[in-house]
Order: sequence, then C-alpha cells, then structure tokens
Amino acid sequence: MNLQAIKSSVMKFIKDEEGLTIVEYAVAGGLITVAVVAAFLALGSQVNTKIEALCAAVKGSAC
Repeated sequence: MNLQAIKSSVMKFIKDEEGLTIVEYAVAGGLITVAVVAAFLALGSQVNTKIEALCAAVKGSAC
C-alpha cells in the first residue's frame, strides 16, 4: 500500500459514523438497565413493607 491509500483508508474510517451509532445504543441500553434495576429495588421494598403490614395485621399466621 502506498501512502495515499493509507491516508484514504484512515480518512474513511474517521468519517464513518456507524461505530458511533453502536456506542450510542450501548449507552442507551445501559441507562435503561440501570432504570429497570432501580425500579425493581424501589418496588421490592414497597412490596416487602406491604407484606409485613399484612402479616402484622393477621398476627403471625405463616409469617
């Protein structure tokens, strides 16, 4: 390969935005995953609180 072909290949790689799109999807997927985990953690503690309240109301049956 001559210098002109290498320069042409490097410039084509720099101008290519395909990789950038993949990175954006990866970041968006990570943020969605974090949001889902946070929602499960928040709902999990609320559900646990409700179950404990029901157990206290029944006064120890099966809890």
